[in-house]
Amino acid sequence: MWRTTLLAAALAASLLTPVATAHAETATRAETAAPAGAGGDGIPALTDSRGRALTLRGWNVGDKAHSGDAALSGVTEKHFRDMRARGFNFARLLVFWDDLEPSPGRYSQSYLRKIERVLDWAERHDVKVVLDAHQDVFGPAFGHRGVPAWATRTDGLPFTPHPDDWFSEYFEPAVQRAFTHLYEDEDLRRAQARMWRVLADRFEDHPAVLGYDLINEPMGELREGEDLATAARRIERDQITPMYNRIADAVRSVDRDGWIFVEPTPIVGEGVPTGLGRIDDPKVVYAPHFYNGAMEAGGDYDPSAGWIENYERAVTLYPKEHQVPVLVGEWGPLDNSRPNMNRFYRDAMASLGRYSSGWAGWEWCYGGGYCAVDGTGAFRTNKELTAEPYAEAVAGTVRSAAYDPGAGVYRLSYDAAGPRGSRITELSLPPGTWRVTARGGALVLRKQAGRAWVLAAPGARVTVTVTRG
Repeated sequence: MWRTTLLAAALAASLLTPVATAHAETATRAETAAPAGAGGDGIPALTDSRGRALTLRGWNVGDKAHSGDAALSGVTEKHFRDMRARGFNFARLLVFWDDLEPSPGRYSQSYLRKIERVLDWAERHDVKVVLDAHQDVFGPAFGHRGVPAWATRTDGLPFTPHPDDWFSEYFEPAVQRAFTHLYEDEDLRRAQARMWRVLADRFEDHPAVLGYDLINEPMGELREGEDLATAARRIERDQITPMYNRIADAVRSVDRDGWIFVEPTPIVGEGVPTGLGRIDDPKVVYAPHFYNGAMEAGGDYDPSAGWIENYERAVTLYPKEHQVPVLVGEWGPLDNSRPNMNRFYRDAMASLGRYSSGWAGWEWCYGGGYCAVDGTGAFRTNKELTAEPYAEAVAGTVRSAAYDPGAGVYRLSYDAAGPRGSRITELSLPPGTWRVTARGGALVLRKQAGRAWVLAAPGARVTVTVTRG
């Protein structure tokens, strides 16, 4: 998660010039993008083992507060039961290298069992999971979680904590140097790859596991005279891309089927196209985060600023070029009660639906701040707008899919798969009363609270309509 206050204004200023140039060059192409899964120049869909186009919507689930013997004690089965009951089918589960490998080469079997217990809960409630190797400000050497202290090398450079603006700690010299060593030191490269091989080997057969998010919000070391956008693109190109290829090779040594999720630096949130190169793997998902500096500082959404439009234009360039699906791994502002936040959620949901195969909001917890729900389990202000009807799995090629929140109508149009393809399309319905109809050689096979299944004739052009009330 990216939350910064003091850094926000400086970040926006440093990015202004390169962002404007990138937008001028890419606006025409982005505005004519085909819907996800439509093929051609569009962004391909994430798919399941039956070739169905997936939409994943859900939340991050994690426990940063507990480690060691108490690790993951803050996550319960209730998280997954409650998410599924509101129509969400996806969780990005935070796991920490410092818990998995507390000393070099010693992997915690207790921690692996705790992860497995959480995955069993997810399976029980039909929630798909991506395992996220999470880090904040590198790790425990700097008072956070992530890369173990034994794998942290600073060359004696200084570190000053910033408790009121923790994201700015990424720019402390010691933290930046630690990233450089992780990317460049051969023994640390091997250790990181081994850690991922252990995780993938343990969970590659678990029914809940969809794939692996290789590192949360990677950062790096700025060079003298570089602005932040230029540094981010260089780090992504020269250091993060090779790292992803190394880890992907390690995962593939034990798991041939799981999806590989790769993130740019969090600077993408200000509308900066990534510098990531090609990841040499057939099942890669681009997994950016969707945060705005001013809103993360507690500010309101400004529709006239064009931030969502700028972000969408920039973030779709990489998946179009490399023909990989998109899943937004984190999003959601700090203060959801400000006057324009209802508009923000409507605009954000529409944007995410245009180009992504889904998203994970930050975060499913019970309380204040970023939590999706309060202590009673009720949605916090405006968070209820994330719960919409959607097609979890489409047996065919999606032509269009959109929800009109004002009318309470979801429409899905798709070309059904041929005779050898899957014939069942699955819909997710949030709490409430919904009427589901299908036309064009299809029928609603079954409907129950929160779910519906549509059976289509091979090759049919199908229209599904879901109406509230």
